[in-house]
Amino acid sequence: MRAVVQRVTEGDVTVDGNVTGAIRNGLVVLLGVAEDDIDADAEYIAGKVAGLRVFEDEDGKMNRSVQDIGGQILAISQFTLLGDVRKGKRPSFTKAAPPEEADRLYQKFMELLKQQGLPVEAGVFQADMLVRIYNDGPVTILLDSKKTF
Repeated sequence: MRAVVQRVTEGDVTVDGNVTGAIRNGLVVLLGVAEDDIDADAEYIAGKVAGLRVFEDEDGKMNRSVQDIGGQILAISQFTLLGDVRKGKRPSFTKAAPPEEADRLYQKFMELLKQQGLPVEAGVFQADMLVRIYNDGPVTILLDSKKTF
């Protein structure tokens, strides 16, 4: 499972002209589910996201988590994070999980965050979405449950 985590002042996602999720002061998480991911991968990424210390403390150091600041999460499923472009120029998505399993783990990821007391907004699984991200910093963190980076 891969995630691109961005610290934001605000973010929202629109599907067919309707806003399906919107946040202020928190994290936008683009989540890609791999074919071999299991519940433990969702647990790992959710734990990292909830505890990432990417918000500034009173001394200006990144020392506070989204939980610490009372922030929100906007979670968006994005299978293209599993794109492989090592051969040629067209991405291959064969490493992405089948839709049914990807949706199950995406929902699990969001539920785990909610269980930690975080307000979670979401995109729509498999929909064409317009995502607006106001990256603060910019601060962008890459996570991989297989710890490849």
